Amino acid sequence: MSHLSHTDEHGKANMVDVSTKTNQIRTATASGQIRMQPSTIQLIKENQIQKGDVLTIAEIAGIQGGKKTSELIPLCHPLMISKLDVKASITETGIKVESYAKCTGQTGIEMEALTAVSIALLTIYDMCKAVDKEMRIEEIVLLKKEKK
Repeated sequence: MSHLSHTDEHGKANMVDVSTKTNQIRTATASGQIRMQPSTIQLIKENQIQKGDVLTIAEIAGIQGGKKTSELIPLCHPLMISKLDVKASITETGIKVESYAKCTGQTGIEMEALTAVSIALLTIYDMCKAVDKEMRIEEIVLLKKEKK
């Protein structure tokens, strides 16, 4: 059985010591979607949601959320993020959100990519909840992570 990296020998929460790791370029991509009623999709397309431009606001919120990952998730290291990109696009069943995160550091950036997608999707939910009570956030996944 694999050892969990964020627990000590007694099973207690532990922030991993990355001080001996070398700095590497690290990237991660993630995606997720929110399903919604066709009428809600149409309102978004026509920019008729009362709170404003759903796609743009969700993308900005995703970037802001990704930058705050270490403040939101215990034991995540604060990272010097060099790139964080969030794209929201309308699909037949709702909105798909994709993120790309990049840093040079001693630990991975996948949590920032996943947080960016999550916050963007939650923003869409918040902006559209007045007109759609059946929305579902689904399939938030890490697509890829690399280090060079």
